[in-house]
Amino acid sequence: MIAIAIEKSLKVYQGKRVLKIEHEFAQGSITKIYGPSGAGKTTFLKVIAGLVNAEKGKIVVDGTTWLNTDTGINIAPQKRVPGFVFQDYALFPNMTVLEHLHYATTDTTWINSLLALGKLETLTDHKPIHLSGGQQQRLAILRALAIKPKLLLMDEPFSALDPDMKAELINELKVVFKEIGATVLIVSHNPVELEGLVNGELYISV
Repeated sequence: MIAIAIEKSLKVYQGKRVLKIEHEFAQGSITKIYGPSGAGKTTFLKVIAGLVNAEKGKIVVDGTTWLNTDTGINIAPQKRVPGFVFQDYALFPNMTVLEHLHYATTDTTWINSLLALGKLETLTDHKPIHLSGGQQQRLAILRALAIKPKLLLMDEPFSALDPDMKAELINELKVVFKEIGATVLIVSHNPVELEGLVNGELYISV
């Protein structure tokens, strides 16, 4: 289980507001996170990952405290090790598709399974600049899955995919998430696209 109770100041057009979230996510659950633009959805994921600091709060993942501002605990991002699919992909420009996956894991069988999942088997020697937006997005998803994370944070992970590819990938990801036992949080501007995948939701308002 993941228990989160955090407060984080946000800069918005109207000035400042405080993002306050208190929620529990069951282990193995898949939760859609949605709400208006600027509500703090991306910031919420980054606070969990340790990429952004909350002014106040506590994050406990499977019994391990990642953050407790009262006691000064704040585990570094590289020790939290969630899978993270960034909205802008955050791919390494000088790495090929295959090198991205090898950077995350040495399990060749798993890498081959991921390449098949993302339909990138014929593009293993391509660098991001030579991939389409949809291919880059699929690579970002595969890289996050490569470490078989127990917690997977996904920020608008399907925005660049055409409807057919999106539907097929979502169906396959549902199986993969169960296989690796991941708890998944997905930020989406289009929650309808996640129907059939998610089993929980969290609405974040401005």
